[in-house]
Amino acid sequence: MSSPYSRPVPTPTDPVPLGVIAREWGRIGIIGFGGPPAHIALLRDLCVRRRHWLAETEFEDGVAVTNLLPGPASTQLAIFCGWRLRGWRGAVVAGACFIVPGLIAILALSTLFLAEHPPRWVLGAAAGAGAAVPAVAIQAAAGLLPASWRRAGRDRTARARWITYAVIGCASGALLGPWLVLVLLGCGLTESIVRAGGSGSSGGSDGPGDSGGSGGRSRAVLTLLGSAATGGTWLSLAWVAVKVGALSYGGGFVIIPLMQHDAVHTYHWMSSGQFLTAVALGQITPGPVVQTVAVVGYAAAGILGGLFASAIAFAPSFVFVLAGGARFDAIRRNARVQAFLTGAGPAAIGAIAGAAVPLALALRHAWQFALLAVVVGWLLGLRRGVVSAIVGAGVIGIIAVILGAPAG
Repeated sequence: MSSPYSRPVPTPTDPVPLGVIAREWGRIGIIGFGGPPAHIALLRDLCVRRRHWLAETEFEDGVAVTNLLPGPASTQLAIFCGWRLRGWRGAVVAGACFIVPGLIAILALSTLFLAEHPPRWVLGAAAGAGAAVPAVAIQAAAGLLPASWRRAGRDRTARARWITYAVIGCASGALLGPWLVLVLLGCGLTESIVRAGGSGSSGGSDGPGDSGGSGGRSRAVLTLLGSAATGGTWLSLAWVAVKVGALSYGGGFVIIPLMQHDAVHTYHWMSSGQFLTAVALGQITPGPVVQTVAVVGYAAAGILGGLFASAIAFAPSFVFVLAGGARFDAIRRNARVQAFLTGAGPAAIGAIAGAAVPLALALRHAWQFALLAVVVGWLLGLRRGVVSAIVGAGVIGIIAVILGAPAG
């Protein structure tokens, strides 16, 4: 039976006009609040249920494969659906129209929230919304746990490794900053070796944290590239954006500790409080949380910096789909790829949870910690939405500063 992805270039019987793709994907880009679950639901409703452009099984396979790739999975799914309809032209138009509305919104908000002397109510909104961000990270990790745990299987040894990867990832997300990528790669490679019948010792403490061999060479390469990138703001910004777009497994929040370390501690483009605001803006605007990199770019080099960082961060998603779209079916069924994700997945989930630690430590005022506790209850106890949590926290922040609470 032939694969639905066997053709190098999709050729629908009735090609969808590029203008229709631009309109429909642009609409999703405007109303796509709520992160990947909302984006997937909107794309399914459009492509499968209303327009019947794709079969349900074909769409589900697209979801599965894009989740195997590094970078923003929902963006890659939007690009993939466009590719299935009109080849590379459809992919470019669909991806651009999905990304641009959120990019415009987040850059517009950046000019307000990152102004040199913003109004006091803006400071309050930023401080309130920022207080909610650590809770959002915890909720994001919790939402990914069930599927990843099922993926590990019922074998006790496999589940023990899953727990080990998750713990290592959590500690790395809290402590390692830019080296987190190596931990994710190490966990994935370790699981691949174990499942391929390699020595059990390869999956022990020497796996993700191995200081020699390929791990040492990888660290050397990252250090060299990072050092080269410090030669100027634009090179540094490009290096940060490349890590965000091409090296982040497990969802948008995995890249938060990477961005935080670079933007706040390495290059000093923004304060810890401003970074929390950036993450909050990435949540309340439509589109993927990776849009946060545009705020970092704005802090580094203004509007052009935001556009530049966003273009660099999203470019790998287009490359992955355009170069590999015809091979997605084989990728999804590749046992080594599946094994890698089985190891990298729990590490990424742990890293997302661990990212809550440096994000919480960035809070400065007692009322922010109290608000954080309320948001944890809102998201995890009452299971309410992220956008309502952040917007509500921002409103509470405004009220708090009006009543005299500190916000600076």
